[in-house]
Amino acid sequence: MALRNNSSPLPDDPLGLIGSRGIEDWTNATASEAARRASLTRGSHGRRRLVDPTTCDRNYTSAEIEFMLAMQNYKRDSGRLYPTWSEVLGVLQGLGYHKSEDDTLEARDR
Repeated sequence: MALRNNSSPLPDDPLGLIGSRGIEDWTNATASEAARRASLTRGSHGRRRLVDPTTCDRNYTSAEIEFMLAMQNYKRDSGRLYPTWSEVLGVLQGLGYHKSEDDTLEARDR
């Protein structure tokens, strides 16, 4: 592919698709500026806002609220938005969950 000149990295355009301004013809300046502003706004807040489980429509049990708050604390402390299942199990075990021998036998019989 031949270059237009030595200073431009743009290829020859036999179909006239690139235009006189080059790649700038392909970008939407308004959308690009809006995306840039949104990115700057998101960046200024730091972390995402946490959802308070007590403000949702559903009436959660105290155990469910305890688990959700424990997960939010884990995500805040670890800096991970999406913990692995092993990490979720670790949070559950930290809350006192343990698999009983009866549960193991029941699962094996299925």
